[in-house]
Amino acid sequence: MTVILKTGVWRGMPVSRGKQVARSPRSWHRAIVLVRRETPGDAAAIRAVTAAAFARPGEGIAGEAPLVDWLRASAAWIPELSLVAVDPGGDVVGHVVCTRGNVGSAPALALGPLSVRPDWQRRGAGKALMHAVLGAADARSEPLVALLGSTEYYAKFGFRPAGGYEITPAHPEWKEHFQVRALTAYDPSVRGEFVYPEPFDRL
Repeated sequence: MTVILKTGVWRGMPVSRGKQVARSPRSWHRAIVLVRRETPGDAAAIRAVTAAAFARPGEGIAGEAPLVDWLRASAAWIPELSLVAVDPGGDVVGHVVCTRGNVGSAPALALGPLSVRPDWQRRGAGKALMHAVLGAADARSEPLVALLGSTEYYAKFGFRPAGGYEITPAHPEWKEHFQVRALTAYDPSVRGEFVYPEPFDRL
């Protein structure tokens, strides 16, 4: 799967319109990213992008950086759902992955980490990755995707508080930021505690 996205900035707000390009009379930053499946040669670049995206001042390498490697080596890995965004020169500037989680005994997906290189943030790369991975998950007839993150940001992609689906996180303190995106194959009878793949427990 390959998605080409042209993105721009309209009065400071990121926009993406497929192959349409919004133009601003003020400042215009044109960017083109191509979203494709991860290949074996992308691992080091994904690790570097993830480390940069989650870097915290005064701290060492973020735990999210090795997380993708741990997930890749686990039974939870789904190759079709590890996607990268590359710039016109072919450099990896973003990455997203969904891996196998569960709600009780029912299969579900855990989304994360979503990483975009700092110089490419707020330019549409993250949006392109999110739309691509949700589309790929839906095409596989996956029922739902769960994540822990900003409710304001992920609401743009159809995520809603998990409590509305009677799905709970493993840790009660996550409740405020734990969200679910129901896909076409969603079964409303699936309820209970969401279990992340084991590598997440190492963070």
